[in-house]
Formats: sequence, C-alpha cells, structure tokens
Amino acid sequence: MPAMPQEHPQVRISPIFPVTDLQRALDHYAALGCAVAAHDEGYGFAAMAGIELHLVVTEGHDPLRTAAAAYLHVPDADDLAARWAGVGRTSAPVDTDYGLREGAHIDPDGNLLRFGSPLPSQR
Repeated sequence: MPAMPQEHPQVRISPIFPVTDLQRALDHYAALGCAVAAHDEGYGFAAMAGIELHLVVTEGHDPLRTAAAAYLHVPDADDLAARWAGVGRTSAPVDTDYGLREGAHIDPDGNLLRFGSPLPSQR
C-alpha cells in the first residue's frame, strides 16, 4: 500500500463499535489492555497505542447483522495475539499470501478487530 500524504497530521480516525452493554464492553477492552472511560451511560471509549475505539450502546444491535470492524496494523501480530489470548475470541495469526501475518479478535458484541504485521521476511 502506498504511503499516505502527511497533509493533515492532526487527522485521526476512531471507529465506532455498537454494543449492547457498555460496562461489559468497557470491561472487555480493559482486559485487552486498553485504557477505558465512559462518557455517559450509553457512550464510552477504549484506547491503546494511539488507537481509540468509540463504544455506543445501540438499540436493536444484532451482532450477526450490525457489528463493525477495524484493522490494526501492529509491529508483531503474534505478540498481540499472545497478550489477548484468553480474552474473548482471539484467533492465532496465520501467514497470508500477500505478505502479512494476520489474526483476529471478536468482542462480546460481534465487533471484529483484525490485526496484522509484515511477515518476518518482509520486515
């Protein structure tokens, strides 16, 4: 992937994940190593290593139809998978044919965090 121009270095992105129970979501992301905070009873935040997720209680959220996803580019997918092992559903990373080692994590509300790092031969 080509490098993005640095015209607006202050620009950030914060994916918004729908949840059914904010406290459960905050506890889950805290167990993953995130700093968490509630804004009010229906909105919260989970942050780690420059990544910030917004968590919003969504009426009618159906994890099979309305879940969200984000991709995390990390230095070492195996290290992250090891740190997240035992917290929810984390799959072990696998080598891809496109030069990445990728794993995934699904939170209690069906939201997907895919994560990947360059294969050791690509670093």
